[in-house]
Amino acid sequence: MTITRTRHQFTVHDYTLMRQAGILTEDDRVELLDGEIYVMSPIGPLHVGIVNKLNRLLSLLVGTAGIVSIQNPIRLSDYSEPQPDIAILSPRDDFYTRALATPDDVLLVIEIADSSIEYDRDEKLPRYARSGISEVWIIDVHKLVIEQYTQPVQNEYTQLHKVLRGNMITATMLPEVQLHTHDLF
Repeated sequence: MTITRTRHQFTVHDYTLMRQAGILTEDDRVELLDGEIYVMSPIGPLHVGIVNKLNRLLSLLVGTAGIVSIQNPIRLSDYSEPQPDIAILSPRDDFYTRALATPDDVLLVIEIADSSIEYDRDEKLPRYARSGISEVWIIDVHKLVIEQYTQPVQNEYTQLHKVLRGNMITATMLPEVQLHTHDLF
């Protein structure tokens, strides 16, 4: 006897209903990628500290040119709604209260990789590229490197620039966002 396994692919709508019904709560560290619900790694103090530093720095640098969004979902498609550590979004009068950000709203995504480097690179990065998000930074807190990915084509970014400790990084869509690595590490 052959047993067939079927996977149920969830939509963003299904995912929203699960939250509303209490199946998933605000405390659950999960995100939806291509119809599958992924459990995210726990956040440790190093991760929290870097997110907090970046929140302060980016809010000052971005000013009114964008909205700094911390660990909030972005609707990439009907089947994907990741929660990047930080996203800088285009300004909007409603501050995204009427609808979640979509790829067209995203100026920059930043992922802090403490225990999640493979997940960020292998699972999230291709989905960001596929949806056309123009720039993603992955901050490798163990190697003290910022990986700057730009120029998405299909499922990958065609440009990778590694910014080592002691150097500056500038966002391509927001040239006012210039950070020195010593501000993070």
